Amino acid sequence: MRAVIQRVNHATCTVAGKVTGQTGPGLMVLLGVAPGDSAQTAKALAGKIAKLRIFGDDAGKMNRSVVDTGGGVLSISQFTLYADTRAGNRPSFIGAAPPDQARELYGTFNAALRDLGLTVGEGRFGEHMVINLSNDGPVTITLEMD
Repeated sequence: MRAVIQRVNHATCTVAGKVTGQTGPGLMVLLGVAPGDSAQTAKALAGKIAKLRIFGDDAGKMNRSVVDTGGGVLSISQFTLYADTRAGNRPSFIGAAPPDQARELYGTFNAALRDLGLTVGEGRFGEHMVINLSNDGPVTITLEMD
C-alpha cells in the first residue's frame, strides 16, 4: 500500500460538480492499493499516518500529529500511484490491486482513520475527481507499507 500525504490548509474533492469530501486544516492522502495488501496493511498505514508528526508545535518544530491538532483528512483512492513507466511512454497499472479489492481496502483504511478519532472526507472510488487543495508548508510525505 502506498500513500502520498500532504499537509493542507484545506482540500476538497468534487465529482460531477458536487463536493464528495473535504477537510479544513489537516491532511490530504492519496492512497494506492497493491494486490498483496490486506486489512491489516490498511489499518497499520492509517495508524502511521494518524500519528505522523508533521505539524508544528508552539516552537514551530514538527512535533504534532493530525490527531494532536484536531485536524481532518481528505482520503482519495489513487491507483495511479502504482504506475509502471519503465517501458515506453504509456504507464502500466498492473501493479495496482483489482478494483474490488482496492475499493474494500480503501474503505477499511478510511474506517481505521475514523476509529482513531479523525474526521475523514472521501473521494468517490472509480470516478473522475477534481481535487482542490491549499498546501501548507508545503509538506509532502510518501509512505509505503507491505
